Amino acid sequence: MSTAALTREAGSAERSSGLGQATLVVFGATGDLARRKLLPALYNLAHDGLLPSGFHLIGSSRTPLDDEEFRRRAAEWIRRFSRRAPDEEVLAALLARFQFLPGHSDDRALHADLARRLETIEAGLDAPASRLFYLSTAPELFSPIVEGLGAAGLQRRGDASVRVLIEKPFGRSAIEARDFNATLHSVFEERQVYRVDHYLGKEEVQNILALRFANSIIETIWNWETIASVQITAAEEVGIGSRAGYYEGSGALRDHLQNHMLQLLCMIAMEPPADLSAAAVRDEKVKVLEAVAPPAPGAVVRAQYAAGRVDGEPVPGYREEEGVAADSRTETYAALRLAVASPRWAGVPFYLRTGKRLARRETEIAISLRPSRHPAFLAATEPDPLANQLLIGLRPKAAVRLSLATKVPGAGMRMRPAPVHLPSQLGEGPAGEAYERLLLDGLRGDPTLFTRGDEIEGQWRICDPVLRRWQEDDAPLPVYPAGSQGPAAADSILAEGDRWRPI
Repeated sequence: MSTAALTREAGSAERSSGLGQATLVVFGATGDLARRKLLPALYNLAHDGLLPSGFHLIGSSRTPLDDEEFRRRAAEWIRRFSRRAPDEEVLAALLARFQFLPGHSDDRALHADLARRLETIEAGLDAPASRLFYLSTAPELFSPIVEGLGAAGLQRRGDASVRVLIEKPFGRSAIEARDFNATLHSVFEERQVYRVDHYLGKEEVQNILALRFANSIIETIWNWETIASVQITAAEEVGIGSRAGYYEGSGALRDHLQNHMLQLLCMIAMEPPADLSAAAVRDEKVKVLEAVAPPAPGAVVRAQYAAGRVDGEPVPGYREEEGVAADSRTETYAALRLAVASPRWAGVPFYLRTGKRLARRETEIAISLRPSRHPAFLAATEPDPLANQLLIGLRPKAAVRLSLATKVPGAGMRMRPAPVHLPSQLGEGPAGEAYERLLLDGLRGDPTLFTRGDEIEGQWRICDPVLRRWQEDDAPLPVYPAGSQGPAAADSILAEGDRWRPI
């Protein structure tokens, strides 16, 4: 089969992106992430001419498939989940590069078979091919896979690049995270390890750095003198669906706050990097994590959703969900108040909250500005902590909004907040899925949007004490009705004069 469709513009893409030949191995290739995200992302990269001419994929899982059946299923998943309707010629050319290797991910025999399969593929190439191993499996298989790759000698290959991409969670505690990092470093060098946090692949998250550092009007006010508080919210209206097995062992703090939301905090609080290299950006994020102490007991709230109504329809409480224990103490809502101990952020509280079955789906960052210092205008403005805010909306729609005080028409000088909307479209065309950017950067060997080992350990240093306290706490777990703003107890962590933005 001709590969013209797959490789259109590939010459220019390789020159611009630094891509060479590459083989991607996906462990867990029939799982939910591969079906919904990874394989559709690969198709869209192929559609845009961003895969190298020598690209191959080896999928692996316990499902006993041959190459043709895997290709048939992959085509079905791509047609169903791709952000664009597939071009059948491009799709066929891509699928011709797919192979399947069934087996248990922790079986050393599988890794030996994989080594032979890679050698067979690469024997037909005219240049050394990079190897990328993507771990899209249950977390308990991460260490066995890494050790198996090492035992098969797959962590090195002459002058070619070898990288391992790993999905979260990176452990369930600080100890587990350190142990897993030690396992990784016993086989791979840190520069070969790409820890995936898909939030960092989102265009709207990357745009935070551009908004801050490319606009002097923003950067000059980005400190305690102008900013009174920061709220980072990640609310979902959905419940746990079929994920009870995962969520019961995770909860809101591990699932969302420890990783995604602390990454957003770092983007907001970091100092300007010396340049945009991966090392410089990640160094500044680590400095933020080092400046954040674990929250005090009174600065933390957790809760669990009870039965309620979402979009007018009745929904069950968490403990009534299929697969959830009747006496479960897993939190579906978590809120923290944190402080960044740096001159820039002296005295500024950072509020982080995340939860399921809330009023609506919303991820946003609200930067509350201090009121005017002018006595006359201060007296004319009704005190409202939400009156002057810079709002960075991330989902469901990317947007930047600024709320400013303006005069109420009529006699006298009374003030009210008025919104100023900035264009929400990021770029000239539709933004690609986060996994498209992350896979492309993995192929390029650009680790900027991946999480470094010391970042992971810094995140756990903040969250681990909270989890230990919760484990020892036998007090009744607060509840909130599904479809609501969350637990009333969340107000207890707010500083005087602050209040939550409505979800």
